[in-house]
Amino acid sequence: MENATRNEKTAIIAITKKGITVAKQIQNKLDNSDVYVPNKFARPDSNIIFFSEPVSQRIGFIFNNYTSLICIFSLGAVIRLISPFLKDKKSDPAVIVIDDAAKFVISTLSGHLGGANELSLKISDILNSIPVITTAADVNNTIAIDLLGKKFGWTIEDMVNVTKVSAMMVNEEIVGVFQDAGEKDWWNIDQLPKNVRLVTHLDDLLSDEIKGAIIISDRIIANEKLLSKSVIYRPKSLFVGIGLHWNTREDTIRTGIDRVLTENSLSISSVKAITSLDKGKRIKGLDEYCQRNDLPLILFSRDKLDKIKVPNPSQIVGMYEGTSSVSEASSLAGSNGSLIVPKYKFPPDLTVAVSRMSTR
Repeated sequence: MENATRNEKTAIIAITKKGITVAKQIQNKLDNSDVYVPNKFARPDSNIIFFSEPVSQRIGFIFNNYTSLICIFSLGAVIRLISPFLKDKKSDPAVIVIDDAAKFVISTLSGHLGGANELSLKISDILNSIPVITTAADVNNTIAIDLLGKKFGWTIEDMVNVTKVSAMMVNEEIVGVFQDAGEKDWWNIDQLPKNVRLVTHLDDLLSDEIKGAIIISDRIIANEKLLSKSVIYRPKSLFVGIGLHWNTREDTIRTGIDRVLTENSLSISSVKAITSLDKGKRIKGLDEYCQRNDLPLILFSRDKLDKIKVPNPSQIVGMYEGTSSVSEASSLAGSNGSLIVPKYKFPPDLTVAVSRMSTR
């Protein structure tokens, strides 16, 4: 996850009296924000962090510890100050520059992935200022490749083709889109850019007419030609149901899930949650697996699961658990969709099934 080690906060840096006034105005409207001001302006104010070292020394700490920086001083000065700390757009924080009179709010760094464009629009509304956004996808009203699906929690499989396909999009070369999983409302389909082609089959993207591709899928893509021209998005569309004993180990669960996903060409990056039966107390191995893989665990009651129709009910499971299905029924209950992998049995103590959430 980008910026995972930073505080989820915004730092506002002001170095003039007018700038401090602007900073306080922003802070009053912006949650989780800190204002940084040089010591020479020190006054009793618990909401301001005063610092004694030069801005050039303090900026490194702020850059590396906040998800967003709002700098109320000149653009040139900000560029010189942050340049030693720049890494890449996947990890750099959003940086916004505001002039001393608050006429302009300039999205300066990490416009898409870091959220600087979105924050600039928000701050310009607070200050009644003019937002300045220069990223090509925004000014051309086309698809921002590195931002697509972010609001749904989609992830990009590999960033290697993002710049190339972004350039194709902006330069109006033909870009194909294939989707078989995930949310459908990522764009107004009736208002797609004129160079975008929706296709119904994955192989359609191999056409020489289609220069670049967007693939929205939870399936593993193996075709090398397709991989060389595509950006693959992983929607959170899969719910993995688990049936297990009290003493089932974390490594047993991991091995079982990995095998089921691999044999069915499904990406673990698209797993939304792990589901199972609520047995009344926690199961150590299951909790450990979910924590290790940063996946939520959804537990359902016996009554809930026993009402769900599944292809492979078990009388034995029904006798011991009070429901004739755990893995299949819980994955269906979580996804509210369709079962795509019936239960795999891993004797003596594990079953695994996978459902895909319904699209909308």
